[in-house]
Amino acid sequence: MKKLKIGIVCYPTVGGSGIVATELGIQMARRGHEVHFFSSSTPFRLNKRCSNVFFHQADANHYSVFQYPPYTLSLASKIAEISRREKLDIIHAHYAIPHAVCAILAKQMLNDEPKVITTLHGTDITTLGYDSSLHDVIRFGVEKSDLVTAVSDSLIQETYELIQPDKEIIRVHNFIEGNFSRVPSNLKSELGIALEEKVVLHISNFRQVKRVDQIIRTFAKTLDQVKAKLLLVGDGPESSNIYNLVKCLGIEDDVIFLGNQESLQEIFSIADAFLLLSEKESFGLVLLEAMACGVPCIGTRIGGIPEVIEDGENGFLVPPEDITTASRRLVKLLSDDMLHLFMSEKALHTARYQFGSEKILKEYEDLYYNVLDKVEII
Repeated sequence: MKKLKIGIVCYPTVGGSGIVATELGIQMARRGHEVHFFSSSTPFRLNKRCSNVFFHQADANHYSVFQYPPYTLSLASKIAEISRREKLDIIHAHYAIPHAVCAILAKQMLNDEPKVITTLHGTDITTLGYDSSLHDVIRFGVEKSDLVTAVSDSLIQETYELIQPDKEIIRVHNFIEGNFSRVPSNLKSELGIALEEKVVLHISNFRQVKRVDQIIRTFAKTLDQVKAKLLLVGDGPESSNIYNLVKCLGIEDDVIFLGNQESLQEIFSIADAFLLLSEKESFGLVLLEAMACGVPCIGTRIGGIPEVIEDGENGFLVPPEDITTASRRLVKLLSDDMLHLFMSEKALHTARYQFGSEKILKEYEDLYYNVLDKVEII
C-alpha cells in the first residue's frame, strides 16, 4: 500500500481522546506512514522521537482587536500551511469542535484538499451536544467531514438523537497499546499496604460526571467485609469534596490519594479491582488499561461501558447510583479467589483480542485508504 501523509489534530492533555489520538499517530508512523500532529502544545504521550513523526504547535496570538486569543483561527491556518507544504493526504480530527471545524476550514482554504476524517470521542456530543446553541456548528463539523467515526455504538446513537446529522457514522472502538500490561512492582509495600489487603483503584479527572463520591461510598460499604485500600489517581474540581467525604466517613486510613500520575502501569499492576461509576461515559479507555493488566472492572450500565465490560465475565455492570449493588459486587470480586482469577483472565483476553491495537489500527488504516480511494501497489 502507498504510504500516507497523515495529520492528526487533538488535545494535548491527559484524557482518553488525547491518548488514543497520540497512540494512533505513533502506531501509524511505525507502519511507515508520515504523521504530523497539530495541537496547542506537545501531546501528553508524544514522548518518543521518530523520524517520520512531526509536531506543529498552533499558537493563540494576542491582538488588541480580539477580546480572547483566536486559537481556532490559528489552528486552521497552521493545518492549511502544513497541508500545503507537506502535501498531506488526510487530516484526522479528534473532536467535532473545534478540531473538525478547523480542519474543514483549512481544507476549504486549499481548494478541497486534504480529506478530513473526524472521530467523535464523547464530550463533543454528550456535553456540548446538549447546548442547542452549538448544534449547528457540531452538525457542520460532522456533515462536512469526508468520513466520521465514533468510539462506541452508544455515542453514535446519542449523536443521531441530539444533532441529527445527515451523515453515516462508523463505529471504531478505542484500543489499548500492545505493550501496556502488568509489570512487577514493589509499589504496594512502598504505599504501606499490607500483603493481605486488597487494592481497589479509580482513575479520573475528578469531575462531577465521574461520580467519585459514589466510588468512595461504595468502597466504604465493603470495609466491614474485606480488608482493602482504595487508590485514587487524578485531580480536578471535585477533589476538595472527595477529601471531605473521606474524612466525614472516617476512612482516611484506607484511602490513598496519589494525584495525577504519568506512568500508570505500575499502579494498575497492584490493583485487584477497578471502579468506574460515571453517570456518562462514551467509552472508558481506562477500563481497557485496567483489563490489559488483568484487573476486573465494575462499571455503571451507561453509555459505552457495556461495550467494554461483559457482565459476569470480565467484570460487573451495575445500575447508575446503585451503591448497594456496586458494593456487593465488589465484595464478591475481592473475596472469591476463583471468580477473581476467572475475570482477570477474561479481562486480559478482552484487552488483547477485542480491543488490541493491531485490530483497531487496521480498521483506521482501511478507512484512510477507502476515503482516499487508494489502490494497493505491489
